[in-house]
Amino acid sequence: MKPEDIIKKLDLIPLANEGGYYRQTWVSDFILDGSNIVSHYGEKKIAGTAIYFLLVNSYEGFSALHTLPTTEIYHFYLGDPVQLSLFYNNGSVKNIILGQDILSNELPQITVPPSVTQGSALVQGGKWALLGTTMAPGYSDNDFNLASRIEMLKKYPENKELIISLTREKQDL
Repeated sequence: MKPEDIIKKLDLIPLANEGGYYRQTWVSDFILDGSNIVSHYGEKKIAGTAIYFLLVNSYEGFSALHTLPTTEIYHFYLGDPVQLSLFYNNGSVKNIILGQDILSNELPQITVPPSVTQGSALVQGGKWALLGTTMAPGYSDNDFNLASRIEMLKKYPENKELIISLTREKQDL
């Protein structure tokens, strides 16, 4: 199986700003419109959404560091392992390997809490990986906040190489 075949079969398109390829596969019919939802998110929210997400070994082959205001659940389906890097607001960083080799501590599913900066890339030598994500409340374009390389380096200076590898900015370092 080749990434091109998966892109065609699943009708995936490039994911602007973040990287990789995706297709939304589910949008809930339910709208969350209570005053607590609107006051927290600034808008009504769809109850949930899901996507396919494909990473390939190329320039666009990583998910750039970004933050979302809602919980995101990753599901690993096929391909090579993926390192998911989580940058917490308390300054800590956690790297998780998503994959099929559960006995070697790879995880087939992980939940990313709201407001944790996240980015992912194929483990070195990997060619492609097919994942999915589910969000509740659901994703809207207003949710996506691309992280600034400069700001991330200020907050997490001990993770310079990781931050550079998960951002696309071209400024000199």
